[in-house]
Amino acid sequence: MSSTRAAPPSGAIISVLAAAGITVSLMQTLMVPLIATLPTLLHTTTANSFWAITATLLAGAVAMPVSGRLGDLYGKRRVMVVSALLLAVGSLVCAPANSLAPMVAGRTLQGLGMGVIPLGIAIMRDVLPPQRLGSAIGLMSSSLGVGGALGLPAAALVAQYVSWHALFWGAAGLGLLMSFLILLIVPESPVKSPGRFDFVGAAGLAAGLVLLLLPISKGSDWGWTSGTTLGMFAASAVILLLWGWWELRRPAPLIDLRTSVRRQVLMTNLASIVIGFAMYAMSLITPQLLQLPAATGYGLGRSMVEAGLWMAPAGLMMMAISPVAARLSGARGPKTSLLLGTVIIAAGYLLALALMGEAWGVLVFSAVVSAGIGFAYAAMPSIIMSAVPLTETAAANGLNSLMRSIGTSCASAVLGAVLANLTIKLGPVTLPSEAGFRAGFIIGGGVALVAALIVLTIPGRRAAARPVSSGEPAESGREVPTH
Repeated sequence: MSSTRAAPPSGAIISVLAAAGITVSLMQTLMVPLIATLPTLLHTTTANSFWAITATLLAGAVAMPVSGRLGDLYGKRRVMVVSALLLAVGSLVCAPANSLAPMVAGRTLQGLGMGVIPLGIAIMRDVLPPQRLGSAIGLMSSSLGVGGALGLPAAALVAQYVSWHALFWGAAGLGLLMSFLILLIVPESPVKSPGRFDFVGAAGLAAGLVLLLLPISKGSDWGWTSGTTLGMFAASAVILLLWGWWELRRPAPLIDLRTSVRRQVLMTNLASIVIGFAMYAMSLITPQLLQLPAATGYGLGRSMVEAGLWMAPAGLMMMAISPVAARLSGARGPKTSLLLGTVIIAAGYLLALALMGEAWGVLVFSAVVSAGIGFAYAAMPSIIMSAVPLTETAAANGLNSLMRSIGTSCASAVLGAVLANLTIKLGPVTLPSEAGFRAGFIIGGGVALVAALIVLTIPGRRAAARPVSSGEPAESGREVPTH
């Protein structure tokens, strides 16, 4: 049994969990080099081909809170291994695919693996010594950005020089390797929640989220005022209201809404939505700016591989900043780190307005924005976990990760609409204009400042990463003892 074997070194546990997070986040950029050629590769229309992207988004949004609750109930390591195996199976389904249906099915399974990151953070909180916890959580949180940044050039290189099928064979191998390493190195958390899994609550949340995120993702194609878009938004509102009514009456709910509406948790989750928006703004705008033809007068004319390499340092910046954020959180509290992160993000977007004309300038401002995101992402789990019972940490982290995903989905919709409406003609081709990019940077900086205002409403200067007991969450504004 994992509870009786010798405890592995903390460094090994942190390394495996962070590597698992990076592996999962790679799935988000795996398809980026293929977007333009997906209709040809899958023998389908351009509109239908985007389901290969959307399926992962929807599945991941549902998986994060659900897998978090399953981990609290049945063992976080166990559910983490299942999540990694789902990623591997999904990749195996995609690898030989040459049509849309198996690709969407496989990408859905890959999305179900997104629960690895909140589960990993919760395991760290349960098994690591206090002196290693802050930097470990920061590293795990930053894995989302690190994997995305490193995955883009790696996927472009493999797709260009080997085969696009090799991307998925490689992803399958990584998923299987991570499953094995988690079983071998990571101990099972000793903390579990009593109760049974809320299947009705999971189904209600899944339906509500799909009906919310799908029109956000596809609204520009369907029309924001179309019957389909408005009908899905209305259905989502009704289902989520009914879901909330159900959850409040359950003795063991999927998500404890009474805990979630505590000011410390609620405002941190609201900040997560806005910071997720600010993060994705850079991810959406920067590759296009780097790859647009120099003939536009503002495009930088780089290939997909070159663009990925110019962006990769930004992801590494998130990893480098995590121990700095941990030290700041330890000295001044994670709220300070979160606030500093939002200000740095806003400053990065301000720099973008001045530096967007050169590739080195793109590297500089994207690194600054990523540094801010690193500070913010390292702080949010600590604030959340200081305000929830010990037995609800995975579910609470899953909900926080979901909030970030909602932010990225909103950014995709808003900035996609901005870039689609502010365009120029280059020969027969319609391209985003310089004004569109500048508007996107201004929006990214503006929402970062909104996030800063939200952070100021979070109570307490300091927050610990471990509450005192499963029934008594930590009070805002004071440190609590660790176990």
